Amino acid sequence: MGKFVVVVIDSFGVGAMDDVPQVRPQDIGANTCGHILQHFPQLRLPVLEKLGLINALGFETGAMTFSDGAVYGTAMLQHEGGDTFMGHQEILGTLPQAPLRMPFSVVIDEVEQALLAEGWRVARVGEGLQYLWVNEAVAIGDNLEADLGQVFNISANLAAISFEDVRKIGEVVRRCVKVGRVIAFGGILESSQQIPAAAEEKQGIYIGINAPRSGVYKNGFQVVHMGYGVDASVQVPQQLHDAGIKTVLVGKVADIAINPHGVSYQNLVDSQRIMDITLDELSQPGGAFICTNIQETDLAGHAEDVVRYAERLQLVDRNLERLMRAMQPEDFLVVMADHGNDPTIGHSRHTRENVPLLVWQPGIQPACLGVRTTLSDVGATVCDYFSAKAPQNGTSFLSPISGGTHGCTIAH
Repeated sequence: MGKFVVVVIDSFGVGAMDDVPQVRPQDIGANTCGHILQHFPQLRLPVLEKLGLINALGFETGAMTFSDGAVYGTAMLQHEGGDTFMGHQEILGTLPQAPLRMPFSVVIDEVEQALLAEGWRVARVGEGLQYLWVNEAVAIGDNLEADLGQVFNISANLAAISFEDVRKIGEVVRRCVKVGRVIAFGGILESSQQIPAAAEEKQGIYIGINAPRSGVYKNGFQVVHMGYGVDASVQVPQQLHDAGIKTVLVGKVADIAINPHGVSYQNLVDSQRIMDITLDELSQPGGAFICTNIQETDLAGHAEDVVRYAERLQLVDRNLERLMRAMQPEDFLVVMADHGNDPTIGHSRHTRENVPLLVWQPGIQPACLGVRTTLSDVGATVCDYFSAKAPQNGTSFLSPISGGTHGCTIAH
């Protein structure tokens, strides 16, 4: 039994989705991959080129050309917007539900009463817009870094309250609200007052804590992401566990996906370290599903730093070669993304883009996987590969790969 490795190059989209003009007009024209390659016409990514990146992109640019031997396709995002958390939940087989979008002020009364009923000490802070201050160590309000109205944050001083208690507060909030995500996190601070000192308002309707300014990321940071409608019992890690297969999560995916029976390498950012761990896990005996997230590309996108993004892509390309040399004949590799983050588009947020779907196995025959309607097709294929029960969502593309089925025409 082999290994099935999925490498998610965070935010590496290949062009805006067709619905962008209607649902996300700020992303019109986005193409993370295309614009980076056009910005650096001499940039070479030979392994990604071999795997079919340019085929998935749909046009040759600069030094990069089509590959005649690739197994490739693209995948659309089934979740709303373009979100790392929900993107990975979708990859692991979740059928995304449509969350509500609202400022925290809409639900502050309900959340306050639920927390009081659970025995927490709760105060309101602010004269107009208000956020909640729990046990004099935890702030609950709007997330000011993601698209506004989609995420609520729970920011805590872990020197004054345990992370387990922060998680419990998060679970109360999660039960009360229907936004896409509730993020409960904290760090060790010298004073809990660093949190309210970093409070900010945006657009006159959102209020929350500027997390970087509060200092919670600097020392002892811990985080748990709680998504709307996410049921881990029907995701890939659980289905594989039931079939006796280990799941290994490396990088940011380990921070946001539930994997109680497997191995999770959490709180990692350095791309080289992440790829080294992936290679080491590939060399371990027995079958396993390995899912790795490369976060530094996403961070470069948020910073609108095209140079840094290109550097990280070159590092990933070199390490993919190492992985492929180490793979055994029965092993599978999928390289993909979870959304876009075009550093040239004029804003610093994620972009709603189709993502590349690049598949490789030693000796594999060329094939085109077409346009997949959901990232969950990857999770469904993983379960199919290990003969495990299918996850909640997705359609396996294992058979088209095995048959070398062509369904796309490359225009040379």
